[in-house]
Amino acid sequence: MKEEDFKVNKENIAAYLKTAVNTEITGYGFYLHAADMVSDEHGKNIFKHLAKEELEHIKVLSTIADAFEGGGKWLTYEDALTVYISSGKELPIFPLDNELIRRLGKNPEDIDALNIAIKAEEDAIVYYVSYLKSASDEGEKVLLTKLLEMEKNHLKLLRWEYESLIHTGFWCDFMEFTVEGEKE
Repeated sequence: MKEEDFKVNKENIAAYLKTAVNTEITGYGFYLHAADMVSDEHGKNIFKHLAKEELEHIKVLSTIADAFEGGGKWLTYEDALTVYISSGKELPIFPLDNELIRRLGKNPEDIDALNIAIKAEEDAIVYYVSYLKSASDEGEKVLLTKLLEMEKNHLKLLRWEYESLIHTGFWCDFMEFTVEGEKE
């Protein structure tokens, strides 16, 4: 989606959030698949961790989209997660196949999984940046900024792992820095 295509208003916020949910679902499925594919424990842990965070994004974004469809307002990330958890809502069954997984099927090497993941995170960043530029509500801006920073940290982690794999042939030890809580 191009930046000029972003014309978010009160009437279509839920649709943009659902697009974000679908993107997160694709990432979640890919990360689970990649975790199963790689043989290195550090690599498995990276992809499992990213899948867990994408799942949290799905919960938050779907809760906020549902709130808007019901005439609600913006929730903070933390409030949306709390609402989701307290609702007892079940997650949908996620598809076992998607575009990212199909691309990986053609190149089942660890480095290919990282390349696909890096591209997916770059695309997510472009989406959230474009959406953020069109945001008008302060709560919307806060949420999108948080999601954008989380995606940037995912990208930073993936690039770090990519560089390690290219230069040393090994995955890094996962928690040399925290992904979501890193301060610059």
